[in-house]
Amino acid sequence: MSRPSVLVTGATGKTGRRVADRLIRLGHPVRQASRRGEQPFDWARPETWSAALRGIDAVYLCYFPDLAAPQASDVVEAFVDVARKTGVRRLVLLSGRGEAGAQRCEAIVAGSGLGYTIVRASWFTQNFTEGQLAQAVHDGLIALPAGQVAEPFVDVDDVADVAVAALADHRHDGRAYEVTGPRLLTFDQAAAEIAEATGREVRYLPVTAEQFHDGLVGQVGPEHARLLTDLCMEVFDGRNASLGDGVHQALDRQPVDFAEVCRRAVAAGTWQR
Repeated sequence: MSRPSVLVTGATGKTGRRVADRLIRLGHPVRQASRRGEQPFDWARPETWSAALRGIDAVYLCYFPDLAAPQASDVVEAFVDVARKTGVRRLVLLSGRGEAGAQRCEAIVAGSGLGYTIVRASWFTQNFTEGQLAQAVHDGLIALPAGQVAEPFVDVDDVADVAVAALADHRHDGRAYEVTGPRLLTFDQAAAEIAEATGREVRYLPVTAEQFHDGLVGQVGPEHARLLTDLCMEVFDGRNASLGDGVHQALDRQPVDFAEVCRRAVAAGTWQR
């Protein structure tokens, strides 16, 4: 039996590239879609969607910049409609745990009439190893408006494994997997574990929303800075301070611990770059 062909949106992102790599290793035909990739795809340009979806059986739906963005539900609804009309049979949505905007998009996917799986993820551990916070770790100071809230940091490789299982096997249809790590950590504790792994001083500094926003504007621009700040203020209120068992449900194994991801990052020289 032939393996389903899969469109991976956000194929250059944290989860997308991992999902694509795994599917390719499993022998699936994979179309990797991104704004500057071989298959042009842009969430802001609906005219790029149909060509990317042609001949596709399943879609890994990773919306950029975030499902918390004001326009996200309208864009996702329009994309799902195009996907249905082009013959797509299954959607796997990367969703955000505790986000109202993400919940609206989940409802759209669940009501699409297609096979679907929701992968509802907590804060990525790899936020500390890839992107802006990796530089903060390198500099020894992680400043976030998270107070002393606890998070069940999840390994992005676990997220990708769950998504791939759902894309490859219809037995996951209709499921919503809450994917988290195996324990809760405050950002203070996370910084301490990174410090222990690296052998360097790494501190967490709780800041106000205004301080966080002002520090981001010069890096990502005012619009994205506002989105990220609003998202932090929404989810860093303790609503996600609980563990989910989605990794175990989907994969029949335990999730990878935060400390293990840190050890791997040190071995790879991540924070030396």
